[in-house]
Amino acid sequence: MAQTANQASVAEELAEMRAQMAAMAERINALEGELAEADAKADFAMAAATDAATAEAEELVNGDGAADKKQPAIAFKGAPEIKGEGGWSFKPRGRLQYDAGFTSVPSSTGRSDGFGSEARRARLGVSGDMPGGFGYKFEVDFAGNDVAVTDALISYEAGDAEITVGQFNNFQSLEELTSSLHTSFIERAAFTDAFGFERRVGASAQFGSGDVLVQAGVFTDNMEDLSNKNWSADGRVVFMPKVGDTQLHLGGSVHYSDLESGSTVRYRQRPLVHFTGDRFVNTGGLAATSEFGLGLEAAAIAGPLHFAAEGFWQEVSRPGALTDPTFFGGYAEVGYFLTSGDTRGYKGGKFDRTKPANPVGEGGAGSVQVNARYDYLDLNDGGILGGKQNGFFLSLVWKPTDYTMLLANYGRLNYDDAAFPAAGGDTSYGVDVVGVRAQVDF
Repeated sequence: MAQTANQASVAEELAEMRAQMAAMAERINALEGELAEADAKADFAMAAATDAATAEAEELVNGDGAADKKQPAIAFKGAPEIKGEGGWSFKPRGRLQYDAGFTSVPSSTGRSDGFGSEARRARLGVSGDMPGGFGYKFEVDFAGNDVAVTDALISYEAGDAEITVGQFNNFQSLEELTSSLHTSFIERAAFTDAFGFERRVGASAQFGSGDVLVQAGVFTDNMEDLSNKNWSADGRVVFMPKVGDTQLHLGGSVHYSDLESGSTVRYRQRPLVHFTGDRFVNTGGLAATSEFGLGLEAAAIAGPLHFAAEGFWQEVSRPGALTDPTFFGGYAEVGYFLTSGDTRGYKGGKFDRTKPANPVGEGGAGSVQVNARYDYLDLNDGGILGGKQNGFFLSLVWKPTDYTMLLANYGRLNYDDAAFPAAGGDTSYGVDVVGVRAQVDF
């Protein structure tokens, strides 16, 4: 009997355990179902969020057909350029140009020569667009241990017309308006510096349609010398047709400057490079009431070959003088790319960036260009003996990429009536110059 009771007890326990295990299995099945349902809901939510993010990143049109809404986009053009909704854009910009070289001067003149170097330009700035057709640009130069504002402007563009206010280049000379990043020699033509071309504070308007560009503006002084007592007016017209594959450029400019009573002007120039302080042609200070200038421009680009020439006449009105002197400067240059597929850039009535067809880093060697220039400056007239400069220049330009450049120059400058006499009072002699530049920009 006892054995039978024990067997019954064991059977009951086994039945109870089976019931518990069945209950546990049922619970596990229920939990697995709940987990699967939760996973499905999570997957659905993730898919919906992804679809919403994708749709927002693309162009969305709301129910009443309003303008598309876009997320900011970032492009890279030497530096990041951010473009946002409604026409906003922002781009940091900058350049670094470091020059070095040698000058050889007759020792009897007492002028220093030999090695020289400098950070020619070290600029940082920003530029971009704003809604409504407005634009802005602001740059500061840190070269020479000084801080100077270069461009500081606001512009408004409507169709073929553009209005600009602030500090920027006046409309004088193809050479002057071409950025220092894109010139074919280490310095611009002698007359642009000698006649005091510089950025000034003012307002301008320009109209460009087809092959014609018209520019005009009224200006006062540079920000560093702002007196609001001097004013000037500048105008420039450019005809720039393209004949076949050849880009032509024909232009003319006029300049008038009214100077406050008691003003003086001085016209002078260095021998090609900027890292020397010696000016071998120099009028000294001249009392003046006004300046009047006329300029002519011509250029052509045909594949690897380019040509450019300019002339500029500067007349100075002097109080009490019987004759007002007229000084003259000009140049003619020719250049040729030795590398296949390369040509000089041109845009908006001035030379622009050269972009190597086969840059370094993409299996190529960049672009290589040779240039030759004759540069003339005459500061003798109306009883003023400022001297004459005949410059013969050669340059070799290597651009590994769009935004880098190495440039080497040689110059032979022959002077008459030079500001510094040599032995025996001789003022006709020559100066040799070698200059190199390393440049990057963004």
